[in-house]
Amino acid sequence: MIVPGSASQDLAATLSAALGESLAAVEYEQFADGERVVRVPDTDDRAVVVASTVSDGAHVELLQLQDAARQQAEEVVTVLPYMGYARQDEAFAEGEPVSARAMARAISTGTDRVLTVNPHENAVCDFFDVPCRAVDAAGLLADTLPALSDPLFLSPDEGAIDLAKTVRDTAGDGEVDYFEKHRLSDTEVEMQPSDADTAGRDVVLVDDIVATGSTMSTAIAQLDDPDRVFVTCVHPMLAASARTKLARVGVDGVFGTDTIERAVSTVSVAPALAEHL
Repeated sequence: MIVPGSASQDLAATLSAALGESLAAVEYEQFADGERVVRVPDTDDRAVVVASTVSDGAHVELLQLQDAARQQAEEVVTVLPYMGYARQDEAFAEGEPVSARAMARAISTGTDRVLTVNPHENAVCDFFDVPCRAVDAAGLLADTLPALSDPLFLSPDEGAIDLAKTVRDTAGDGEVDYFEKHRLSDTEVEMQPSDADTAGRDVVLVDDIVATGSTMSTAIAQLDDPDRVFVTCVHPMLAASARTKLARVGVDGVFGTDTIERAVSTVSVAPALAEHL
C-alpha cells in the first residue's frame, strides 16, 4: 500500500497507479499548539511511505507516518522524492552539525529501506542506517521539452554537468557545457559558458534543484543572444520570488518533476521509482 505524505499526494497517487497498489486514506491534522498528527486507517503487509521533506513539519510528519505504518505492516519502505537538509552534507564551520546525517539517522529508525531521488550528493545515502538507494530521474526532464533547434544543455557549474549530459542523451541531440564563475569584485560575479557559443540557439539550463532562482537568473543574464531559454530541474523548490526572477531574465519555460509538487511539475518520477519497488 502507498502511504502519502501531505506534500507528495500527487506523486503518491501516480506511483499507486504505476505499481497497481492501493493508496492509503491518510488523514492529516494540526493542533492549535502546532503539533501534528496523522492517521493511517489501514495498510497491507508492505507500506511504501512517499513523503518529500520540504519543511521541518514534513520531517515530523514523515516520522509519524512511518510509526503508524509500522504498527500494521511487516515491511516499511520510505521514498524521499526530495530529501530536505541533503545539501548540509558536511559541517561547513566548527560547531555545526552534519544535518543530512542527523535527518538520515532519524528516518532510519522507522523504515527497512529508503529510496531518494537525485540527492545533491549521492554520498548522503551512506548516512542512513538502513539500505538507501539514490534514483536518477534526470533523464525524464527531456520528455518535458519542446522541439529544440541546435540545442545547448548547460549546467550552472562543472559539478552538475552529468545531469546536463543525462538530459541531453535522453533528448538525443545537442552540446553540453557548464558555466564558469569569474569574480569581478567582492560583490560581483560574472558567469559565462566555458566554451560554447549561445547565439541563436535553444539553451536548456539543467540543475538538480532550483531554490531561490538567483544562480539560474544570474547565469541566464550572461547568455549571448540565445534564441530560447528553458530551465529544467529535478527538484523545483522555487522558494520566495524564484519564478519571478526567472521570468524577468526572459526564460521561455521552466520544467521540473513532481519530487516537489509545483505548477512547473510537468513530469512524474513515479516510473523511475517504480523500477526499484
